[in-house]
Amino acid sequence: MIIAVDVYYEEHRAKAVGVIFQRWEDPEPLEIITSNTENPHEYEAGSFYKRELPCIQELLKLTNINQIHTIVVDGYVYLNNERKPGLGYYVYSNFSGEIPVIGVAKSSFHGNEAYVKEIYRGSSLKPLYITSVGIELEAASRHIQSMYGEYRFPHLLKLLDKQTKEARL
Repeated sequence: MIIAVDVYYEEHRAKAVGVIFQRWEDPEPLEIITSNTENPHEYEAGSFYKRELPCIQELLKLTNINQIHTIVVDGYVYLNNERKPGLGYYVYSNFSGEIPVIGVAKSSFHGNEAYVKEIYRGSSLKPLYITSVGIELEAASRHIQSMYGEYRFPHLLKLLDKQTKEARL
């Protein structure tokens, strides 16, 4: 199974949402899961993972992690051309490098061209920015490209985004 994850914050709480699906082309999720975290780490410039990772760890405890073969994060695996770790890399490391992670970002990150692939979906002129670890970047990009939906943002990732934003605490 595949799980796409995202986190929503309010002042002293966070809610993580996961959309679980079987195949990249699936039009609907198998399940949507949520978890709450009290007093998440404060935002720290350049260390965003410190805020998101604990929330994602709690969320993934609700899954049978042995059945998850890929994790998709909203953001980057690598932040620059020197492979500075981003959230996706820390998620990957959290599972001892056993579960590949694909980062999907809607905007570019300055100084990050070497380990990023731009993909265009539908008729959009704006790309999605794909990064990965534990899976070849070309394969990761093909997976995201093949996801269901005719628009720039794949349907299940749009559903995740909507569920996360609607997941007011």
